[in-house]
Amino acid sequence: MVVPVPLSILDDLTHLMSGNIGSLPSLLVMALPLIVGLVLGYVVKRALKIGLILVAVALVASYFGMLSLSSMTGEVQTLVTKYGPVAQSYVSLFFGIVPLSIGLIVGFLLGFIFT
Repeated sequence: MVVPVPLSILDDLTHLMSGNIGSLPSLLVMALPLIVGLVLGYVVKRALKIGLILVAVALVASYFGMLSLSSMTGEVQTLVTKYGPVAQSYVSLFFGIVPLSIGLIVGFLLGFIFT
């Protein structure tokens, strides 16, 4: 037996979507996490590509003796101690401000996959 969706629920949803949240239209407020997710997905995909290329170049240079991995780990440790807390505070600030909604997740996946 199929239970029909009451029309009052659909009316409530359309009423919420046509209203305002503060002074902004609610459709804009709902679309904002999707757009942020698209941008984040694009940036993360680009950063992963560049990171993988840099790791491959470092491994090849290490194999041929042009780069020693022991000196590189020391430099990476200084970068992490210098910029790690700043990056962590920005990430926590971002996730505190942007609501984790389905729009953000869908936008991130679309931005990551289709760019």
